[in-house]
Amino acid sequence: MPPRSSRYLRNVTNRELNRAVLLRQGLIEPFDEPLPRVLEHVSGIQAQYAPSMYVGLWSRTRSLRRDALTRALEDRSVVQGTLLRGTIHLVSREDYWTFATAVRQQLRQYFITVSKGHPSGSELAAAAEKVAAALREGPLRQSEIDALIGRRARAGINMVLDLVRVPPSGTWDRRKADLHLDARSWIGPPDVEPAEARLLLVRRYLSGFGPATTADIANWAGLPVRTVSGALASIDHVTYRAEDGATLIDLPGSPLPDADVPVPVRFLPTWDATLLVHARRAEILPEALRPRVFSIKNPHSVATFLMDGSVAGTWRYRDGRIELAEFEPLPERLHRTIVDATEALAEFHR
Repeated sequence: MPPRSSRYLRNVTNRELNRAVLLRQGLIEPFDEPLPRVLEHVSGIQAQYAPSMYVGLWSRTRSLRRDALTRALEDRSVVQGTLLRGTIHLVSREDYWTFATAVRQQLRQYFITVSKGHPSGSELAAAAEKVAAALREGPLRQSEIDALIGRRARAGINMVLDLVRVPPSGTWDRRKADLHLDARSWIGPPDVEPAEARLLLVRRYLSGFGPATTADIANWAGLPVRTVSGALASIDHVTYRAEDGATLIDLPGSPLPDADVPVPVRFLPTWDATLLVHARRAEILPEALRPRVFSIKNPHSVATFLMDGSVAGTWRYRDGRIELAEFEPLPERLHRTIVDATEALAEFHR
């Protein structure tokens, strides 16, 4: 099926892509909207380490307080669950079933057919029945699921059951997200079919990270390229040409700012999605620096800060202040700006 609309508009430079992603992620002009809407704008935030989602949202919104996100988790307007690529993501309540339904089949198939040494499909189905029955009595800790079905089966339980992490676990004050509940009990039953969910997921990606290639979308979502191509065939879109000749896809009317739009100092948490390989054309993380942020010696990545829209070094909170480790000496003229920015982040931590 041909795309409903595919108009080649013009060439787009990597510098323009950089500004487009940063703008859509709220890293040029922070969002001033409720947290669920912010998460929908930015296509969710990775949440393997609870403080990372707090810092990620703090950098993307105006005047975020930590307790505001904790309250949103408690009132269920935002949700943590195992979603894209089998990793924990924070999304709005409205987006949870879209994300979960869109990727569920692929996650299950991948785990059963590719993961070595893990249970078969029938073994996982039996384990899921046990866990689902136990969850009717209330949330279970990870240790309780281990005791019920064994650690071997628990490793794949999120691939066959739609489980969410519920507070007080997975918050700033209680960082280990080890308290699980059936998503249906927490936010209600699914309200979207798989085909529709995939369409919505692709739209979310483009609104938060576009323009992008079909492969970029597939890499982020953990879906086959052919599945993403099928979804795009039903979506009105426009196309651009990247510096390397690749075809970039975008939603009509989406912002594409000038390459010289100024970008403030911004702080990113570990595993920020703007630095992952699906967005590498935007050059927010220069390729020469990628091994210093992601490596097998440092599987949790590092927290980074941006200068002029690109990673310029790392940061950490220690003894009440933010310590920076610059990859290259920063201009003296920016000293005051950097000091003010680090003081604001330190205050958020206190």
